[in-house]
Amino acid sequence: MGAFFDALFSGSAVSPMTSPHPESLSRTELIDHQTSRLKSLLSLVEQNNPFWQERFNSCGLKSAEFQSLDDLSKLPLLTKQELVENQNAFSPFGTNLSAPMTGYSRLHQTSGTTGKPMRWLDTPESWNWFMDCWAQIYRICEITPEDIFAFPFSFGPFIGFWAAFEGAQRLGNLSLTMGGMTSEARLNLILEMNATIVCCTPTYAMRLADVAEQLGIPLAESSVRMIIVAGEPGGAIPAVRNRIEASWGARVIDHWGMTDIGSLGVEPANAPGGLLILESECLAEVLDPETNAPVPAGQTGELIITNFGRTSQPVIRYRTGDLVKVATQPCKSGYELMRLEGGILGRVDDMVTIRGNNVFPSSLDAIIREIPDIIEYQVNVITRRSMPHMKIEIEPTSQRLSAPESLDALIEQVEQGIKDRLNFHAEVILVSENALPRFEMKGRRFFRND
Repeated sequence: MGAFFDALFSGSAVSPMTSPHPESLSRTELIDHQTSRLKSLLSLVEQNNPFWQERFNSCGLKSAEFQSLDDLSKLPLLTKQELVENQNAFSPFGTNLSAPMTGYSRLHQTSGTTGKPMRWLDTPESWNWFMDCWAQIYRICEITPEDIFAFPFSFGPFIGFWAAFEGAQRLGNLSLTMGGMTSEARLNLILEMNATIVCCTPTYAMRLADVAEQLGIPLAESSVRMIIVAGEPGGAIPAVRNRIEASWGARVIDHWGMTDIGSLGVEPANAPGGLLILESECLAEVLDPETNAPVPAGQTGELIITNFGRTSQPVIRYRTGDLVKVATQPCKSGYELMRLEGGILGRVDDMVTIRGNNVFPSSLDAIIREIPDIIEYQVNVITRRSMPHMKIEIEPTSQRLSAPESLDALIEQVEQGIKDRLNFHAEVILVSENALPRFEMKGRRFFRND
């Protein structure tokens, strides 16, 4: 264990090509490692997991038939809806369990923003795997022993807070919990304790910046040097990223994970603009969301994940719903892990078609967040004259509201930006100060009523 911390916290960065850490394996080593882990996983679930036993039987497959990574395509893709239906039929946890109930020690659940929350259990062993993932993530972020973490989350079943928090604690870093506090109190604690790392959603990073501005706090002069964001695609959207970095005077690091798959993606500190997938801990496929055929690097497809370490409640060939593009060039960081150019590009189920144009919420975020005079917004897609119509409510800053003669120009700026870049006309409406909701977790700004 001492050697682990010596390597992690050495004065100079460990070369990915010589480091013994799993994220630093070569491609050849990764494939051998993944093949071995996959065989172990399939053998385990075939013997102990009712959900996967039934799935194997329905396909007429045995775990012994899987000898290479390519053989995994024999199994059908797994959807979230199938897991939800299984949990509904066998409440409260479903049959995707590889251990007796007495073996589980942690319960988390999805946010439930689009339906009933899905519950996820962990044994001590699978939770330790989760912590191993976070050790890799923090190494790739180049965390140091001197860093002080701030976690402005509420305590609850949301897994992102717990995993990131305990991962930092296991490294020995001072970690500040901020549940049950106001935004103002959280900012004061960050400043008083000289926190250097903040972990939150992109939405809440912007919210804290807005509160700091209202209070006259010079946030960019604080000790915070890095903000690790997750839960939304904002960290990969240049306009959102630039807004956060300018407000905080800190580097934004994008991170990706899901309650049901674990924490499996992170942006390297020395190579911004893309996510590295922890392939030592999972097998990642990128498929055409309509044909399910593999797509080559450089083309957009849906990310499919098989995680190796969460054997007590595993997902195999799981459709994440996230659209990604595998980079065609090696990562400048030196790691040989799969790199997703631009991070998470959008969600398969979030796309709407307006006047023949495919539109994702992240595309609107990229346009609206470039305008500093808009503090918050909300999008509603409705049906008008039998066609989808987009109505966008924007809430200007108090300074802009105090100059009513300029508000028409603000509306025109939004409309023109959407027209120029997305090729359709959106209806833009002004709302009064504090008329739109604020968020501490994931922001929900996109509504479909069509």
